[in-house]
Amino acid sequence: MAEKAVDQEPAPPVTTLLALDRTRIAYERTMMAWTRTATSFITFGFAVYKFFEIETAGRDIGQRLIGSREFAMSLIALGVLTLLIGTIEHGRDLRTLKRFYPGMPVSGTRWISAVLGLIGVAALLAALFKL
Repeated sequence: MAEKAVDQEPAPPVTTLLALDRTRIAYERTMMAWTRTATSFITFGFAVYKFFEIETAGRDIGQRLIGSREFAMSLIALGVLTLLIGTIEHGRDLRTLKRFYPGMPVSGTRWISAVLGLIGVAALLAALFKL
């Protein structure tokens, strides 16, 4: 009984695999830059909120168009929005790359950005509800 030869696609050259891996790593570095930027916005916004909460405790600071709390909430929201935009862009890039690189490893930066997103939302809720 003769066995049939299984049609398999030849493996891509090593140089192609390395180029695909360099591209994936570049996408990961870009996502980490988005994450660092979002972390800076969220951290600075929350620090501003807590600083002015302590500084103005029990004092009337008068009416202002935009107070320190609103400014802090804006920075935190900007950080969460930055993270969301970066995550969407990163997902789009990885989906495109996956068509050419089916054995691509899972992105670890997605987990980091998800955790940071939860922290950002918690900070925004804390500032919103004065916790």
